Amino acid sequence: MPVAEQNRRAQVALEAFWGLAERWKLRIEDQEVLLATPRRTLYHWAERPESARPDRDKLERISYLLGILGGLAAVYGDNVRADEWLRRSNDAFGGQTPLERMLQGNVGDLAAVRGYVDRFAHVGW
Repeated sequence: MPVAEQNRRAQVALEAFWGLAERWKLRIEDQEVLLATPRRTLYHWAERPESARPDRDKLERISYLLGILGGLAAVYGDNVRADEWLRRSNDAFGGQTPLERMLQGNVGDLAAVRGYVDRFAHVGW
């Protein structure tokens, strides 16, 4: 894939992440953990999106997060209830909220929440 196309896709992914962060009311500290990216870099990307060059790990993390967002939309069809689910304790995550699980910082935690949401998007809660 040409570099220009990679850069365009990265910018689109970051724009989607900023929208998700706003919708979920994520603090900058949360954004740092979810993308495993220093605050300074996040600010730089937000101020100058054309210069953003997130690596494969960051893009994978964004993909998981957007998949969670989409899965919750499919399950709930209601943004308010879907967003509340993120902050409600869940036995599947040892009593943690899904957001707390994701904020442990490992890409595997994002994958675990995504997998959980995907299972229920297909069979129902």
